[in-house]
Amino acid sequence: MEFGLFVEFPSREGTTQAQIFKDSMELIQAAEDSGSEGVWLAEYHFDPGRSVLSAPVTVAGAVAARTKKVKIGLAVHVLPLRNPVQIAEEIATLDHLSDGRLDFGIGRSAFPRIYQGYGFDYSESRDRFDECLEIILKSWTEERFSFKGKYYQYDDLCVVPKPLQKPHPPIRIGATSADTFEMVGRMGYPIFINPSRVATLLDLKPLVADFHQAREKAGHSGQVDVGLRVPVYVAETKEKAYSEPKESTMFQMQRLINVITQSIGEAGISAGDDRAAQAERLKAMTYEDVLANMVVYGTPESVVERLQELQEELGLTQVIYEVNFGCNVPLEHQIKAVRLINEKVAPNLN
Repeated sequence: MEFGLFVEFPSREGTTQAQIFKDSMELIQAAEDSGSEGVWLAEYHFDPGRSVLSAPVTVAGAVAARTKKVKIGLAVHVLPLRNPVQIAEEIATLDHLSDGRLDFGIGRSAFPRIYQGYGFDYSESRDRFDECLEIILKSWTEERFSFKGKYYQYDDLCVVPKPLQKPHPPIRIGATSADTFEMVGRMGYPIFINPSRVATLLDLKPLVADFHQAREKAGHSGQVDVGLRVPVYVAETKEKAYSEPKESTMFQMQRLINVITQSIGEAGISAGDDRAAQAERLKAMTYEDVLANMVVYGTPESVVERLQELQEELGLTQVIYEVNFGCNVPLEHQIKAVRLINEKVAPNLN
């Protein structure tokens, strides 16, 4: 099973934006030094209280320049927000600069607010996503191409550079809503699961089964990567693993409730997307509920045991671990947790 660090470049009260970039790059360097197989970069917009990571491709270029071995992943690049030809050019360039260490994680985001900020209608996001992906693949795999779609039109373009990895960097699609699991299965791509909004860890098994069933029904065969983004915190003792991330974790739960509640009724949200029920379920959760159902915290031994259970239950091939769930875990504790994961957890799951 592959392990990679998820990094948000998170905002924290009393910290400057300059310090956020410095601290996050220090954490990434600690991941590289301790043997992490990957570093995965989030994408956020217009939320200064959450993150400054609005330009993950630019940051990925800096990570490529400072590291030697670690895989660099985007988790996820929101395709409909930008011109797909520009995305194809920049990602192919990044693939060369990283010497083929790039994984291209893509999605469309679960919240309309960022689309409003860019002047797009969220109800168009799925169709735009499909057109963007088709154009990007044509840009990479065809010497010249033309495209006439609902939103994008191109005539006889030759996009350069072509990616270093052939035919292109590995693509995986993020899943944050239940219907996305089936969609990704039909498309045949590896899946990158972010369960924080749609489900607890206990709820994922039938959704992953839907993914595999849809994939098989669409005629896709062979093994496929199943990646899970999950908060993981490892400490030397059970007591530290319980207490050190507690405040940050519960802060994140409240923030998640607020974001979901604010999005209820926004344009582009489907009638079947019952966000009010999701928010109510989260409101009822205690810290003990979160520990049991949404995160993996503990000593190295207990974390290995829990991840083995998830690996068997969900068929995981990849864990994208998040050591700063809630953005308020001190940097020194994050670095310690990363080192324990890479030195005492990952070797027992590979």
